[in-house]
Amino acid sequence: MKPPPKAVRALPKRARRPISALRAFLVSEASGGIVLMAAAAAALLIANAPLGDAYARALHAHLGPLSLLHWINDGLMAVFFLLVGLEIKREGLDGRLRTWPDRVLPGVAAAAGMVVPALAYLAFNLGTGTARGWAIPAATDIAFALGVLALLGPRVPISLKIFLSAVAIVDDLGAVVIIALFYTGSLDATMLAGATAVLVALFVLNRSGVRALWPYLALGLVLWVLVLRSGVHATVAGVLLALFIPIRPTPGKPEDAASPLHRLEHGLHPWVAFLIVPVFGFANAGVRLVGLPADALVAPVTLGVALGLFVGKQVGVLLSVRLAVALGIAQKPAGANWGQVYGVALLCGIGFTMSLFIGGLAFGDGLYETETKLGVLVGSLLSGIAGAVVLKLATPRAAHEKGAR
Repeated sequence: MKPPPKAVRALPKRARRPISALRAFLVSEASGGIVLMAAAAAALLIANAPLGDAYARALHAHLGPLSLLHWINDGLMAVFFLLVGLEIKREGLDGRLRTWPDRVLPGVAAAAGMVVPALAYLAFNLGTGTARGWAIPAATDIAFALGVLALLGPRVPISLKIFLSAVAIVDDLGAVVIIALFYTGSLDATMLAGATAVLVALFVLNRSGVRALWPYLALGLVLWVLVLRSGVHATVAGVLLALFIPIRPTPGKPEDAASPLHRLEHGLHPWVAFLIVPVFGFANAGVRLVGLPADALVAPVTLGVALGLFVGKQVGVLLSVRLAVALGIAQKPAGANWGQVYGVALLCGIGFTMSLFIGGLAFGDGLYETETKLGVLVGSLLSGIAGAVVLKLATPRAAHEKGAR
């Protein structure tokens, strides 16, 4: 067997192990993104086929107190947000956002990548009844974006994949805050008091050193019911639960797997990536194009969402990264040229999952829902295609040849 290169042999095992874990994470996210693409395509086909009416009726059929669509968006997506919360906590305490220097570039890029798309949306909708949708183009879909990178093969430097996933994680944190602050209905004080009591119980479990997961998950289910009935969107319960799952920061050591947070995250990830998010995409991406008014493509909501994602994201992310590097407060991702950074900035405009989710909170059913989905699909599609083309053209010839071997 050929021995590893000297540079690799020189690295201690502790330094090599996180890279393997990171690669496994990126591969899993990318594969889930490809499944999500297939689910979204299937939803579009079915919605515009003779089965379209049956598809819509099935989603609005009631199973107990909620419709099937609400079980997906309020129930299954709470598990998605639980995973998002676990990833945010792990990255902040034990991962790529552990230190302030690590946080600067993705933090700056994510902030600008949320503000500029929101302003682009408001440019078309300010002063109208649709201004409420300003946050729709604000978030990046990490699974979809990494899925596009996966289709490009090994041409893209690993540093850019790390940067993209870090930006998406900070985006998710911002989206959670936005949902909690701006998309909450009338509040039920009794239910909020009950939810607060559950949070106190979770805090006590954490501080008492309880490492078994089942008490946290049992209380998390109660928390979900109380938050659902309180007026705050139920998915926020997933993020709140994640904050109290214990973690023992031990980067690179075999004991990582014993941490309750690591165990839960690794257990949930395949279910979320390959089932929950594709089911959400299938249930929410079905835009009926047959009979759609011709002016729907140029409606303020459609234009605001599509251009917010396609133009606002790339402008916000690229300019903020250039400025941060020029000012010396951050470094450009290692081994990447500015053309490749621009390609990743374009991919940040893929806002599929979170954009559709926030759109549902902002407008619910009706014409604006259709325009929102249309804008998300157009903006995400343009961002994905343009990002893939730019990355392919910006990759040096040597990297192309290396990827082909």
